[in-house]
Amino acid sequence: MFGDLKPYQITMSNFRFKALEQAQSRQAIAVAAPAERVAEYYGSYTFNKETMRTMLSPEAFHKITHAIENGSRVERDIADEIANALKTWAIGKGATHYTHWFQPLTGATAEKHDAFFDINPGDGKAIEKFKGSALVQQEPDASSFPSGGLRNTFEARGYTGWDPSSPAFLMDNGAGGKTLCIPSVFIAYTGEALDHKTPLLKALSALDKAATAVCQYFDRNIEKVIPTLGPEQEYFLIDRALFYARPDLVMAGRTVFGHPPARGQQLDDHYFGSIPPRVNAFMVDFEFEALKLGMPVRTRHNEVAPGQYEVAPTFEEVNLAVDHNALLMDLMEKVAERHSLKVLFHEKPFAGINGSGKHNNWSMTTNTGVNLLAPSSKPKETLRFLTFLVNVIKAVHDHADLLRASIASAGNEHRLGANEAPPAIMSVFLGKTLTKALEDLETKSEIMLEKGDNVYYKLGLTRIPSLIRDNTDRNRTSPFAFTGNKFEFRAVGGAANSSATMTVLNTIVADQLTKFKADLDPRLEAGEKKEIAIVEVLKKYYAASKAILFEGNGYGDDWILEAPRRGLSNITSTPDALAVYIKPESIAVFERLGILSRAEVESRYEIELERYVKMVQIESRVMGDLAMNHIVSTALKYQNRLAETAKNLVDLGLTDEAEPIKDLLREISKRVITIKTNVAAMIEARKRANRVGGSALTDTCEMARLYASDVKGFFEPIRYEVDKLEEIVDDEDWPLVKYREMLFVK
Repeated sequence: MFGDLKPYQITMSNFRFKALEQAQSRQAIAVAAPAERVAEYYGSYTFNKETMRTMLSPEAFHKITHAIENGSRVERDIADEIANALKTWAIGKGATHYTHWFQPLTGATAEKHDAFFDINPGDGKAIEKFKGSALVQQEPDASSFPSGGLRNTFEARGYTGWDPSSPAFLMDNGAGGKTLCIPSVFIAYTGEALDHKTPLLKALSALDKAATAVCQYFDRNIEKVIPTLGPEQEYFLIDRALFYARPDLVMAGRTVFGHPPARGQQLDDHYFGSIPPRVNAFMVDFEFEALKLGMPVRTRHNEVAPGQYEVAPTFEEVNLAVDHNALLMDLMEKVAERHSLKVLFHEKPFAGINGSGKHNNWSMTTNTGVNLLAPSSKPKETLRFLTFLVNVIKAVHDHADLLRASIASAGNEHRLGANEAPPAIMSVFLGKTLTKALEDLETKSEIMLEKGDNVYYKLGLTRIPSLIRDNTDRNRTSPFAFTGNKFEFRAVGGAANSSATMTVLNTIVADQLTKFKADLDPRLEAGEKKEIAIVEVLKKYYAASKAILFEGNGYGDDWILEAPRRGLSNITSTPDALAVYIKPESIAVFERLGILSRAEVESRYEIELERYVKMVQIESRVMGDLAMNHIVSTALKYQNRLAETAKNLVDLGLTDEAEPIKDLLREISKRVITIKTNVAAMIEARKRANRVGGSALTDTCEMARLYASDVKGFFEPIRYEVDKLEEIVDDEDWPLVKYREMLFVK
């Protein structure tokens, strides 16, 4: 790999320089478009509605379309026809295998490839086979997937079931052909959800039902409400050789050591700047592949930090958008390999510069094409807009801690509240214009009905401008900001699967809309005018939830002091945030709507705690290994050379000239001793935390808290000393690739 160097000659320092040599010698790879126009290849790798229309009988096409649009079960009598069409289509495009593509509770996607190829038992000849039963359901080995105690390890069975609402697609395996991927749910043989998709689908169905019922007060033609999502994905790109020269990036996904470069992001010269050639080639290549898969990626640009970028799609139905984002991350990693690059999705791969989020832009649309969060100057539409806006605010207010739990992870713990991302305090930003409108609704509003017509009426409050999207600032310090015709939940981590957050958000909004109907209907039954009754209920909701609204700087210390006075939580620890999942009120809202059972909620809580422990444990081990086996040893070797130099100066009678070197020797000794002491103490803290671990959920909870406080408490003290040594030790001796070498890919 590194020229003439023999294995025993490869040290970390020359490994670093050889990696740099490789990285600096690479050129951008030429990428050719699949066709002249995007329309010619967009969705060509998906079994979409147009493809189904041409390959299925009218009856089968009607039934599968009905199943997709209404979330109903696909009948077995048409499953064989669809499976045969899928097989024919996939093989015609070069596929040799198929897989149920699902999202277990690991945070990644999963797949087991089965060949279309089979042997005819009659004559022993090769045939290609794919039955409806294989399309609808498979039984992968589930023993190694986390279940949070829902089943015993020896009970390996789990079932994947086809989700027809998300189109099947082809994944190009490079030299190995293509695989037909069938988006699926994943459940235990006893029926509990073992994946992210199952509860998400239930939450979307619950919101559809609740929101449609509320829409009926305004428009009887509305029969369905579709939640939509546009997740903006931030990420870092570094050269592959430099990635593998950093053991912490390989093992933990982030750098545990590294002194900030002299020039980082302080000049803001990277943001929206010219995209480097190698990066641009990767982006173009990735976009071609994404568009083939029907992923509507539209935006690419440099982000704030050096080496950081963003890709953003067009809005889609939430389930499809979540699937596409999971697929997008997998696809980006594969395409990056072709360009000798590595994609980093970790929320904070580099200290001292901005981390990466996944901004979830969420709204609700109707089957009639109406965005329920789009303001209007028409009175009837304004009242509908205010109804859904206030109910969303009330839902976030009442379940702010549960929403915080949905974004909790070891990686996001480094990012939230770091003056680059929203704080851990959940709040809602509306902008001055909209906030003033809600204040007027609470204090000044009167309904004036026009004679003889209860449809057209006037709200006696300041009219909301029709161009309200231009009157709102996005406020990048807010975790949940209204941005014109949608809410942007900015606190989701870059490496996260958006399912957890979207499950919670859609669940709490569905629950709130159900309560709204329950509060409104008795008023209507008592003969109160509909418009007056709606406004009165909204006024009560706004008064009860306006504490969650915050227009100021979420990064400021004043907000940290102000939030608790408003009754808002500031949960900075991941174990503490996750504990909200198992609060009685959290379990109640999931059970009330049939999203998750108590056992399923508790299992997810346990799984997330265990993941947190494992991530911090890995980081701790990597930190100890690098500190003792690479940094300390390198510092001591350099110290010996300095000591020899100082001795030579003293021997020559140059005692004064030797003093600065002696000072360096003392500083190195002091820092090395501090590192060794802290690493030893961190290992002991890890052992104590591990001894707490047991089979009970309370043991896992306590172990996670010990890792969050005792073990993680040593991270910054150790890092501080190592980063100071990086400034002292000769650059040619330093074993780790430096920030200034990784972050400026050209």
